[in-house]
Amino acid sequence: MSSPPIPEAMCTSEGWKRLHDEIIGASAAHARMVAQLERIAATEAPALIEGETGSGKELAARVIHYGGLRSERPFVPVNCGALPETLIESELFGHERGAFTDARHARAGLVAEANGGTLFLDEVDALSGKAQVTLLRFLQDQRYRPLGTSRELTGDVRVVAASNRPLAALVAEGGFRADLMYRLKILHLVLPPLRERAGDIELLAAHFIRRFSAKYGLPAKALPHDTLQWLRSQPWPGNIRELENWVHREFLMGGGIALREDAAPHAAPAAEDWDDSGLMRFQLAKAEAVRQFEQDYLQRALRQAEGNVTRAAQMVGKERRAFGKLLKKHGIGRDAASDHLA
Repeated sequence: MSSPPIPEAMCTSEGWKRLHDEIIGASAAHARMVAQLERIAATEAPALIEGETGSGKELAARVIHYGGLRSERPFVPVNCGALPETLIESELFGHERGAFTDARHARAGLVAEANGGTLFLDEVDALSGKAQVTLLRFLQDQRYRPLGTSRELTGDVRVVAASNRPLAALVAEGGFRADLMYRLKILHLVLPPLRERAGDIELLAAHFIRRFSAKYGLPAKALPHDTLQWLRSQPWPGNIRELENWVHREFLMGGGIALREDAAPHAAPAAEDWDDSGLMRFQLAKAEAVRQFEQDYLQRALRQAEGNVTRAAQMVGKERRAFGKLLKKHGIGRDAASDHLA
């Protein structure tokens, strides 16, 4: 599952339909996951979503929110891994002016912002010990005090948390509080990794091609059989996010016709080859740009030489055999030339 953020103005049946359309899959594992999502969405209890990186935890949380009773109220995502330990209380509960050195203005916290709706705690496993205590205290009765004030406020939020690592294992290792896990894990959903969703890879890839076709105004193309076989053979450690990034790259670098049948698929970058914003690492991006330049340059040279490899090689200042090796490297077949590549 993968989806862009849904504006609050769309927290209606339209927003729910858009989210539901993003839940792509036909495998048995996918069907079980969707059934669980619908049951969890129909309740008000806290929920914990666990799954590997890139498996769609935030989209699952949005489905729970927009498919539930709080859909007309805010959905507020919080990246717990980005919350400084010294500011956890201020971020969650707000503060009064002058509560600490940099508190020049009063500020309502994320709990107040999500009032009546859902507070999504992503990467909850990254919370420090102090932050875990702070969150546990709030979850006990949803009462809190903004920093710098003695008045006690009451929140009304549904808490949905997500973790890349099983919290039970972290509890066993001493890295997470058992009492906090039990508060969060009243309802529990484990998202299946892409490698366990037989048949879903091609559906997701086709979905991403349609999305990028609409986004960039470029024609799409059906996935060729060889590419589909290759996609199914990959482990996809970064799951749906990694697949989406790979399709995005191939769509753009392949001239907008998405995974051309005359181009052999390239090895998919591992999850660590992408940063959090979805940008490819510099060296990979540079290598891909060089590959695309060489391919386009060779094809133009062949067209100008009317398919004659010897003439094309002379035009670009390469030896014929070296030019032929480049053609083979980029999968430019013999039918593009009038003489052999031997």
